[in-house]
Amino acid sequence: QVQLVESGGGLVQPGGSLRLSCAASGSIFTINTMGWYRQAPGKQRELVATIPNKGHTNYADSVKGRFTVSRDNPKNTVSLQMNSLRPDDTAVYYCSLSMRQSPWHSANNFWGQGTQVTVSS
Repeated sequence: QVQLVESGGGLVQPGGSLRLSCAASGSIFTINTMGWYRQAPGKQRELVATIPNKGHTNYADSVKGRFTVSRDNPKNTVSLQMNSLRPDDTAVYYCSLSMRQSPWHSANNFWGQGTQVTVSS
């Protein structure tokens, strides 16, 4: 079993900041790519940012320069620092991890339960 627990969502005014965190626990062998996605009401889920185990981070154009994704491998956590938030950042944010649960498992994607971020005055 693998659990992903997200925290850090909430209500913030435009221009404000929030930090999301996602901690993975359970049967984990290796974690490859970690990332964040979001889904606004009436819209499809979209990529926000990803960070591989090695290599470069990837950001949606709409968040470049405002959001920063980071990971702490020993703690199996991924974070998303969100600055200069705008009303169109309002969405449910989901963390996603590509991981193997044992040397005999192939990689699978696991999702967090989602955390609401609302940007409004």
